[in-house]
Formats: sequence, structure tokens, C-alpha cells
Amino acid sequence: MIYTVTFNPSLDYIVRVDHLKLGAINRVHYENILPGGKGVNVSIVLGNLGHISTALGFVAGFTGAEIERRMRAYGAECDFIQVQEGMSRINVKIKSDEESEINGMGPLITENDVDSLFAKLDELKAGDYLVIAGSVPSMLPPDMYERIMERLEGRGINIAVDAERDLLTRVLKYHPFVIKPNNHELGDIFGVTLKTREEVVPYAKKLQEQGARNVIISMAGEGAVFVSEEGEVAMSEAPKGTVVNSVGAGDSMVAGFLAGVIETGDMAQAFRMGLCTGSASAFSPDLATREEVEALLATLG
Repeated sequence: MIYTVTFNPSLDYIVRVDHLKLGAINRVHYENILPGGKGVNVSIVLGNLGHISTALGFVAGFTGAEIERRMRAYGAECDFIQVQEGMSRINVKIKSDEESEINGMGPLITENDVDSLFAKLDELKAGDYLVIAGSVPSMLPPDMYERIMERLEGRGINIAVDAERDLLTRVLKYHPFVIKPNNHELGDIFGVTLKTREEVVPYAKKLQEQGARNVIISMAGEGAVFVSEEGEVAMSEAPKGTVVNSVGAGDSMVAGFLAGVIETGDMAQAFRMGLCTGSASAFSPDLATREEVEALLATLG
């Protein structure tokens, strides 16, 4: 079974406005509402690829109920903790001459709520996959990633981590199954600038020396690099296409990689599937579908 954790999921209200003007009435010519959050995106894409996952995290109020409704429509299962105070956040994403975002706060999460999440995680079994992704909201302990991974250590659970800087580096000692920084995040960790696929390889291996098993480095239009726990290195250019919306592309790559591992057991093929899934989301106003991923895989030969 695959599980995802999103600490602060949202409803993303996406609008397009011609020439946004502050202090004036602006009329939209496009709008859409999607469930949001990195783990949420992973669950949705997994559903699109034909793999059921269970989404964990915290939701509250009418917005939380709508997040669950929309996720189930995508084929994801939900087992969120129902928080009593506040409501799940609404994030407004404005597409205009420049992109702007207004992000909501989210509900009040208590220590009892955290304990309830831990109780659900305790039910995971050896061989399960768990995706932990995104930032930790201010109302939660900053070491949530570490607390989860320490709790699950030694139980044979394959944990994928998609996080930045300290959130990522502090959990490497728990040997995550796969991590997916991009080249800029990787460069920030080591204080260097990394522009080419060849340049990222030694730094990806440094993360393995610190405990990571498999490492994917996403590089937007430059493609991606994969270093397996056996030391094999795979590189690929990005599939050709026009970027429509990069939001969720990294999450889609994680989903595609896990789907590839489960379907084929071949890490190199799973890497290719992850790359094409991330690109398919970037080339679409919505998240990647199976048909879109298969079409891009065919172009890689």
C-alpha cells in the first residue's frame, strides 16, 4: 500500500486575470479549484496512473470536506485527521502578467491531533510506501519529519522524502528509500551552483553517503539524474513539450517513480517513468494522466 502525508492540505483557487490591478475590481477569465499540497498531488497522480493510495494529514471544516471529496473523485483514498478548530486553508493563485499567491493559514493542530496521525502511521506494514512531502506548518513541531521516520525506523517501510534543506538533511540518517531535491536545492545544501546533469552526480552521492538510498535530482528543462543505491547512474534530457504549469511537476515525478518501481521493479525504468510523469504535469493545466505519461515515454525510445 502507498500512503502520503500532507500536513496542511488546501483548496487551491486558480484564476487568470488580464493585467491585474491592485485597488481595482479585476474580472477573471479562467478559474479552477483543485485540492492542493505536495502529498495530495502525489496521491492524485498515483490515482491517475492506476495506483490507489491513502492520503494522511490534517483537515478541518467545509474546506476539509471538499478536499476529501475532490481527492476521492481522483481515485485517492482519504484517512485524514479531522481537526476541530479552524478550517483547511484556501490558497488563491493568480495568473496574470506576474504570478501572485495568497495562502491561507490552515486549522489549529493540537498535540492530540499529532498523536492521532502517529497512531495511523503505526498501522503501516513492511513493504508499504510512505511519501512525506512539503513544508511543516508553524503550529507543528519543526522536527515532524524526524519524529515520523524515527518512529518507523527498522520496520521495512519504504519512505520517499521530498523536502528542502534541513528538513531533508536531518532525516538522511534514517535511510529514506528515495529523496528528490532539485538541482537548486541540492546546490543550497552544499553551497554550490549546479547547472548540468554531470555536475549534480557527486553531490547526489554525498547525500547517499549521509544515508539516502536512492536519489533523484530534478532539473526542470535540463531533465533529471538518478543515482541508485547500487551506485548506478542514469541521466536523461527532459521530454520535449511546452510548459503550461510547473506546479505539481516535482510531486508528479515522485508519484511516477513509485508507480514505476511497483510495476516493473526496475529502478532505471522507474526513473524514466518519474521523469515523464513530471513532464506530463508540466505540459498540462492539470496533473498528469496515464495516457500523457505513456505518450512521453514513447518519445524517449
